[in-house]
Amino acid sequence: MGLNIPEDLEAWQRWQNSRSLKRQIMTRVRRPSGEPEFTLMVNGPEPRLLVLIDVPTPSAVAAYAEPLRFLEGEQVAVLAPKDLSGMLDGSWTSRRLKGLDLPGELRGVRAVFAAGHFLPAGAVGYRWSRQLGARFVVAQHGLTTPFAPPLARGSHLLAFSQDDAEFWKSGRGDVTHEVVGAQLLWHASRRNRGRPEGPGDATPVFLGQLHGAELSRWTSARTARTFCTTTGAEYRPHPAETDRLSRLQHRAWQRRGVRFESSGQSLATLDRPVVSVFSTGVLEAAAAGQDAWVTCVDPPEWVRDFWTRYGLSQWGSDSTPAPPVPQTEPAQLIAASISRILEETV
Repeated sequence: MGLNIPEDLEAWQRWQNSRSLKRQIMTRVRRPSGEPEFTLMVNGPEPRLLVLIDVPTPSAVAAYAEPLRFLEGEQVAVLAPKDLSGMLDGSWTSRRLKGLDLPGELRGVRAVFAAGHFLPAGAVGYRWSRQLGARFVVAQHGLTTPFAPPLARGSHLLAFSQDDAEFWKSGRGDVTHEVVGAQLLWHASRRNRGRPEGPGDATPVFLGQLHGAELSRWTSARTARTFCTTTGAEYRPHPAETDRLSRLQHRAWQRRGVRFESSGQSLATLDRPVVSVFSTGVLEAAAAGQDAWVTCVDPPEWVRDFWTRYGLSQWGSDSTPAPPVPQTEPAQLIAASISRILEETV
């Protein structure tokens, strides 16, 4: 299998909008003249690397800032929806951009590092990379499904695995790639304390995915409700489950006796068995030595393929084995790749 839409970003965006009533409404009422606004941060006057951060959460910032630890002395620029300099190591100056023309500070940029070109900062940064003749480097951040956005033309992909690279490229010859491993799994493996002997008696936690566009809400909700009511598992809503329909669903479940995991702890500190349909958290938990499974009511073919591709165990069988991780930290491998690009040795 591969991506459902391997090249056409506009087609992918139309599909994504079709999966959300809110997105459809926003698309219809958005003013044509409205442009996204960004803050540009630099740690030197002549940056050669531009990092794009569209989702300014601590985990997203860390994912794309961690490789900077291994680029000591390199001048870097960061483009984000707001000032993130307080979340970055070192000394940074920031300014709010007026318009989307290429800033003068970026004339020396040789590489642009991003999650892709499917969100506003990524789209602007990709356009600038074409103007500059800079390499557009995409680092994989989560597990891939057939519904992932297509890669920008001419991208250099830094993938978790060879299977992930081939899946995301979907036969395209204009995209190059390297395998660097997954930073989040590398971190998880470092806190692996090993599974206890014998069956555990901790209550499982079901990771909610009602927000996901990949699976129908009916399937996601039915799976979660069935699993929690039959096993006594606690439901942990995804942070994005804040829309009105999700809140109504939560209240209905609570009235039916479904308990919610609302401690606020990270999965790492929670140290409980983890179950979901296709959450990255299942593989992260397995890497950390926690018991982890997947389950789904009438899973579609792509879900079964996803389980097989990532070696995920279904509920009722042995727990998901810890995934392989590289000996070298992926952030260091990413930094090495970027360094080679900056020196034009790739």
